[in-house]
Amino acid sequence: MHKNYFLLAAVLGAIAVATGAFGAHGLQKITTDEKILHGYHTAVQYQVYHVLALLIAAAVADKLSAKFFRWSALCFTGGILLFSGSLYLLTYLKIQGSTAAKAVGPITPLGGLFFIAGWILLGIAAIKQK
Repeated sequence: MHKNYFLLAAVLGAIAVATGAFGAHGLQKITTDEKILHGYHTAVQYQVYHVLALLIAAAVADKLSAKFFRWSALCFTGGILLFSGSLYLLTYLKIQGSTAAKAVGPITPLGGLFFIAGWILLGIAAIKQK
C-alpha cells in the first residue's frame, strides 16, 4: 500500500462528497440552468471515479511497477485537478456571467487526457508488475 496516495485519495474523496452535497442541495438554489448543473454533476462524477481508481491503485501499489504506478497516480490527480477543477470553475464563472469561462473551457479536455493517460499507465504498471 502506498500511504501518500492513499491519503491523497481520502482527501480528494472527502472533497468529492462535499462538492457533491453542494451540487445536490446548494447549487440548485443558485441556478436552474440544466447545462450548468450537468457540467457540475459531471465534475463530481469523474472526481469520484478517479478517486476510487487512485485508492485501489494505492492499495495494490506494492504489486505494481513503482515507476508506472507513480505516473498513473500523478495523472489521475492531475486529471481531477484539471478536468473536475475546471468544470467547478466554469460553473462558478457561468453563474457569475463572466466572459472568462471561454478561457477556462479548453482546460477540461486536457484533464480528460490526463485521465486516459492514467488508465493506460495503470495498465502498464500491472503488466510490468514486480
